[in-house]
Amino acid sequence: MEADAIHELTAAYALDALDEREEREYEAHLARCPRCREELASFTETATSLAYGVESPAPPPGLRDRILERARAERPNVVPLRPAWRSWTAAAAAVAACAAIGLGIWAVTLSRSLDRTRSAREQQARVLSIVSDPAARRFALSGAHGTLVVSRTGAAALLVSNLRPAPAGKTYEAWVIQNRSPQRAGTFAAAKPFRLTRPVPEGAVVAVTLERHGGVEAPTGTPITAAKA
Repeated sequence: MEADAIHELTAAYALDALDEREEREYEAHLARCPRCREELASFTETATSLAYGVESPAPPPGLRDRILERARAERPNVVPLRPAWRSWTAAAAAVAACAAIGLGIWAVTLSRSLDRTRSAREQQARVLSIVSDPAARRFALSGAHGTLVVSRTGAAALLVSNLRPAPAGKTYEAWVIQNRSPQRAGTFAAAKPFRLTRPVPEGAVVAVTLERHGGVEAPTGTPITAAKA
């Protein structure tokens, strides 16, 4: 197998999609290739997370109304309280109210965290679907160790292994350049598989620059790495 081609088997190995001969060759190569070990670790995490990316089924329609209707049908159980217990009751109610507020804040925080986790998993799943497509085209990046992978539909992913994390207040920004016109294609902070937010037409150039946090409307510096599709 050609030296460059074996690097492209990382995603298939993570998905257990290699035949026995390819698997032996790849594992022998993996033992002496730090680049492939880094990419494999990322792909394996992505493949594992797909098992947890399934949305829970929606509750049946009308469930909430049936629960409320059943609750209204219950007999109210009212127990008179002695005056001596009223202060304790008020204190308990205050504690319960504080607990409810705390639980509400925790629930909002957890919901936001789960949303971020779900978004990250969805991003990883989209990257994996591109790099595992046997019909996708692959192009070596200049100026960095990595590959641009473009699927048949134009969806594309960047696999860059030797970029340091972006400095504070900065971000890496990807561009799809066609007819000398750069179009924004997403931002990322570190060297990990990244799906471009814009399709890559044949003959276009994909470049990465270092920009201020949040990205910019047009490149302000020299590309760190680039590849022509």
